[in-house]
Parts: sequence; C-alpha cells; structure tokens
Amino acid sequence: MESRFDDYAGNYDSALNLGLSLSGESKEYFAHQRVRWLAARLSDLGVQPSHVLDYGCGTGGTSPELLEQLHARMIIGVDASRESLDVARRMHADPRLQFKTMSDLEPSGQFEVVYCNGVFHHVEPGQRLDALGYVHRSLSEGGYFGFWENNPWNPGTRLVMRRIPFDRDAKLLSPPLARELLTRAGFNVLRTDFLFLFPRVLSALRRLEGRLARFPVGAQYMVLCRKGKW
Repeated sequence: MESRFDDYAGNYDSALNLGLSLSGESKEYFAHQRVRWLAARLSDLGVQPSHVLDYGCGTGGTSPELLEQLHARMIIGVDASRESLDVARRMHADPRLQFKTMSDLEPSGQFEVVYCNGVFHHVEPGQRLDALGYVHRSLSEGGYFGFWENNPWNPGTRLVMRRIPFDRDAKLLSPPLARELLTRAGFNVLRTDFLFLFPRVLSALRRLEGRLARFPVGAQYMVLCRKGKW
C-alpha cells in the first residue's frame, strides 16, 4: 500500500475529484460533511477532544476540518505513504497539525478521538485486525473512533470507485463486517449511520438525510464506537 500511494501522492486530489464529480461535489464537500456529522454525534455525547488522530490521513485534506469542527488543540495525521505526508506538510503549515508515518507514532492512549475514512478497503483482510489494534492502542480509555467506509450496498459508490485509479481493486467492507471487526478489536459499537444519499442535483432533499441515516442506502457509512478493554 505504501509504494502504491506514494505513486499517487502528486495527483491524489485530482484523481479523487474525477470520481466524485459524478455526485456534483468535490472531496472537500464530503470531508466537511463527514466531520460535521462526527462532531454532532460527539457533541450529543458531551465529548470535547483535545487530541485527535487522523488515521490514514493521506495528503491531509481532512485534518484542518477536524481541527476546526472538533475544536481540538492538536491533530496528528498518520499514513503509510511518505510522499503523501510530504504533500500534507507542504499544504498545511499549521503547528497544530502534524503528519507522521505510522511507524513514527507509537500508540500510547494519547488521543480522545480517532477518525478515519476509506482506509480499510485498502488494507488486506488479514491485516485489518492489526490495523484496528493500532487505533485501539492510540485511544485513551473510553475514547471514540469514527470509522467511515464506502457502502458496498450503494451502486453509486461502486460506480464512483471504478473511476478512481487507486480504488478499482479495493476490497469493500459491508457494515456488518465492519462492526464485527471493530467488536473483535475491542471496541463497543454505539451506532451506524449512512450518509450521502442525494447528489448535488437533488440537494434540496439533503435536509432529509439526517432522518434517513439509519437506513443502509447512503454512499458512505460511519460506525461510531468506543474503546473497551483490549
């Protein structure tokens, strides 16, 4: 995975936006809305994190959203691709944003919240529990994990992914599989929400998405879970 995403670091955003253009929106729209949803759910729980881990941060496009919307003191993004991290550092020169390789950040319960999006469909199935173990060890006791993935039950999701070079051979996770893996990794699953049902041409209907979030039809889903004992 590392060398593959090193190859895409320079044109990651343009490749992603090419696929997402079918929705009429850019990657920035989706990043903003994902973090907005996570922030609202954490607020419902009375959670105000100071340190947040952006797991699989890539070129760092979501890290500023996490900083702003979660009102955190520090965001640390980790990724396997050194080239992507170099891009992230150049694009986001803020001392409250740090970017490191996974091997350079030793997980020690230093984060109250971990966020990831679209990471685990690039992780080989046999390595997913190890990756989740890293996240688990990174969280403080009782910390929260916002796990976002692409919904394989949504045909639009599959169409978009076929247009993105680095997503064409992805191994998608169904929501039940994601919940099973998270539970096996020691997390307590709290809820599963489905978002991004309406493209931009139907944006007038987006006000309904909150009411429809429990139905498994949105293009992406978030499993919100909490760290239990390993």
